[in-house]
Amino acid sequence: MNRAQTLGRLMFAAAACVGLLPLWLQRGLGSLAGRIAHALNTRETKVARRNLEIIAPELSAAERERRVDVILRNTGRNGLETLRVWTRSRRSNLRLIRATHGADLFDAALAAGKGLVIAAPHFGNWELLIEVLAARAPFTLVYRVPEKPAGDVFLRLARGGTNVQLVHAETNAMRPLWKALMDGGMVGITPDQQPKFGGGEFAPFFGRQALTLSLIPKLAARSGAPVLFAWTEPVRGGFDVHFQASSENIAAADIGAATTAMNAQVEEIAKRDPDQYQWTYKRYSRRPPDSGETNPYHPDCY
Repeated sequence: MNRAQTLGRLMFAAAACVGLLPLWLQRGLGSLAGRIAHALNTRETKVARRNLEIIAPELSAAERERRVDVILRNTGRNGLETLRVWTRSRRSNLRLIRATHGADLFDAALAAGKGLVIAAPHFGNWELLIEVLAARAPFTLVYRVPEKPAGDVFLRLARGGTNVQLVHAETNAMRPLWKALMDGGMVGITPDQQPKFGGGEFAPFFGRQALTLSLIPKLAARSGAPVLFAWTEPVRGGFDVHFQASSENIAAADIGAATTAMNAQVEEIAKRDPDQYQWTYKRYSRRPPDSGETNPYHPDCY
């Protein structure tokens, strides 16, 4: 066992200790951690503040800070909930589900045998969604590889359960995803992850152009597999799972129209409870070429 493997396993063991805490205590500690992060004006706090300045410039400074505080508390809760999901058994995790909405859509799409593309926005606890889906059928997940090898070891331990295949976002993801769909399985992709230049198209998101992943529309158009949006929403004592049919335009031949439709649906989901969305992410850092715009997070949010 090399150094990265040892460190990754130690990280997982530490996470498992936190994961043993009851959900109510995890949520309480996570909320406290978020308040502390806000008070310390961490990088995540600065990014959330800048995102609100971009998407909601009409907010007063006081209202914006109140929203930032709520976002950071929700981010903290989500982080500790995720440690629980990563380190407990699937059976234990599934007991957190209180209700499932749109289950008929999911069952019908899976039964059609054409494969299924799951678009999972960064809303609520998307890690629990992996457990829900993998309990039903083989599930292939695209993920961004951490910079440090130990982080990759940790993530593979955390996410690599039965029925889960992990695919690096940095490699040619199309081939393993295509194979999974042809075998009638599911693939999961976050539609709101900012790709590198060349991996997407600029499309409006909350009124601002954002570089948007084109992988989901391309897979949908070429494979004929249905696309469902899915997310988990925190409720008292656990989570509700939601499935929602995608717009027909998500498989449009015009990739600009497809990414615009996809962003509109992510925006609709985020507006269910905007403070549950991951505003601590630099969604708008890459700007359209020749637009004259600069990175809105630089240098204040680094």
